[in-house]
Amino acid sequence: MQDLREWLRPAPDGSWPLETLLDGAPDLMFYVKDLGGRYVSVNDTVRRRSGARHKRDVLGRTAAEVFTGEPGVRSNEQDVRTLREGRELRDVLEMYFGPRGEAIWCLTHKIPLRNAENDVVGLVGVSRDVPASVERHEEFTRVAEALAYMHAHYGEPLRIPSLAARAGLSQDGFERLMRRVCHVTPQQFLIKVRLDAAVALLRDPGRSISDIAHSCGYTDHSAFARKFRAVTGITPQAYRARVLNAP
Repeated sequence: MQDLREWLRPAPDGSWPLETLLDGAPDLMFYVKDLGGRYVSVNDTVRRRSGARHKRDVLGRTAAEVFTGEPGVRSNEQDVRTLREGRELRDVLEMYFGPRGEAIWCLTHKIPLRNAENDVVGLVGVSRDVPASVERHEEFTRVAEALAYMHAHYGEPLRIPSLAARAGLSQDGFERLMRRVCHVTPQQFLIKVRLDAAVALLRDPGRSISDIAHSCGYTDHSAFARKFRAVTGITPQAYRARVLNAP
């Protein structure tokens, strides 16, 4: 093998070494898609979360065909932009909903694949879970006060420099530490805290959407709805209808 990058390509038997390597990563979805957004390689996490019995049931289909509802539509829209514009999509914070409406958080990263003529011919992507608990991280105590403050005051205007000061760090140092401990930036963590609270409040039919927006730190209904939809793929009203009408 003259070029070690050749191992990234399919083997003679059609298998993908990188796919095989990442089959053992239960908190990460790995995939390669062609120019039409169809899967040509997936790790086992993609198969399991799609509900497919075999990988072959996923290959050759788009995300919208594999994942029902807003997750598939949203992924398809990302694919179209990445393939059409040929631009990297980096660490996009996303929330999905489990069977009982519970929040599942991940960060999605997609890059276009190009041929020797520099034409876009597909994309490769990963979506990795954001850990629900970080207390066991060896550096957790360094950010604990700032995280507790965000949880207690998410409804107020919060500034990252002030949160960094609570951790005794510069803004850049705080961001690096947050990425190591929480796998997200301070701003992404704050969005997560606010929307986790919103999801819980939306289960109460007595609370108006505008009231929930203000309680979660958003200036108005519209700003809240835009952020909620950007992160989840659906509106707050649609989420409320789903959980309140669930059997």
